[in-house]
Amino acid sequence: MQPPSSAVHTTASTPSPPLDTIKASVSHLLARAFSLPCSTAALAFAQLVQPTSRFQLALDALLPLLDSNTELAQRILVSFILYSLYTPHPVTINPFKSALFVAYVREREKAVTIANEGGVSPNEQFVWVLWKILKGDGNDIGPYSPSTLSRCPLPPKLRAINLVLDEHLYNDIDDSTYSYFQKRSASSDTNDYAPMARITPSPISFEEDRKNERLVHAMKLLLAARDRVLSLSEQRTLAPVLQELATTNIITSLDLTPIIAHNPTIAHPLLVGLLVNPNPENNNPRPFLDILPFLPPTLPTFDLYGRLLRDQTRVTVQGYSTVADLVLMEVLGRFVHECINWLDRAEREEREGNVSDDRFAKGVQNLCRFYHNLIKLSIVDPTSDADSTEMAHFSLRNAKFEEANMLYRVIATSRF
Repeated sequence: MQPPSSAVHTTASTPSPPLDTIKASVSHLLARAFSLPCSTAALAFAQLVQPTSRFQLALDALLPLLDSNTELAQRILVSFILYSLYTPHPVTINPFKSALFVAYVREREKAVTIANEGGVSPNEQFVWVLWKILKGDGNDIGPYSPSTLSRCPLPPKLRAINLVLDEHLYNDIDDSTYSYFQKRSASSDTNDYAPMARITPSPISFEEDRKNERLVHAMKLLLAARDRVLSLSEQRTLAPVLQELATTNIITSLDLTPIIAHNPTIAHPLLVGLLVNPNPENNNPRPFLDILPFLPPTLPTFDLYGRLLRDQTRVTVQGYSTVADLVLMEVLGRFVHECINWLDRAEREEREGNVSDDRFAKGVQNLCRFYHNLIKLSIVDPTSDADSTEMAHFSLRNAKFEEANMLYRVIATSRF
């Protein structure tokens, strides 16, 4: 009879996949994972590669890509995987810290050179990612995809020229290690840049650095505001920097609709910031004005309009003096018209049995209350055919609702 240990050994031995197969799988992952969150891609790498093989495979397959001229999103993904291999341990003991640091120095020098010439380097986002990782804040990047990180515009204060590491993070790299990775990095670069040197301290202060951190956190909250209602604490954190975020191009017109639906109190100062900071290159603020008429007739939408139509912030759009003036003249009439169309469709779908909720009834009540308040505030003139004729017909047609009946009586009596 064989000893038990032999039996256990026989059943436990499982052949691992060939190294070439694993490398091919990793290459496939690196080529296809740009749209996945960085943390998801890093987890996939860890599942593909056995723990005992990860360091060597990272040396062979990942490290060369860090300093290559491959797509920016792929280099961001590689840097995050190299960082994540040794989390939750501090980045200071990560064996790839020296390589990440040299890449950071090299890419920052490129970006600073271009910035000093008046341009913007395409690798600014990569410098920011490396800076976050080397500061030990790499986990902040995890929820975002490499593709998003590579395209997301950065505010001026987070440009490479302002991103400097604390001395204790890089002065402990010995000269031989630094020199090795510097030569390795330089050998893969085909562009002519000035020789790299140790980073000199930046004039940016500790307070400015903390402000930059708060700005990054606010950017994350603003993106989250598209998908959920922010807590009061999160709204208080975001509110003071909304005007600054409005100048970064991080928010597009397509993002506004979900932000308005979930967070109308945040949407108001954000939209004001977008309207008072026109960007002729992107035809701003026209794209943001163009989405406003097509918002659904819901309470968050009416809340936003109520705030905008009373906002006396000055605008630089030619022909208009304030936000309220701009929205009143350019948007309100079309918005009321589109609300009526939306409610007509909702009524038709309800009559045909396609919906079973009360969106039509609620919409009529909310729209009539909203318009009645505009009359009370003298924002619209019930005696004007141009202002009120369409709402007069709509309220009469839906006079079975108390709010519509009351609105029609207000408009009708004001004309006699």
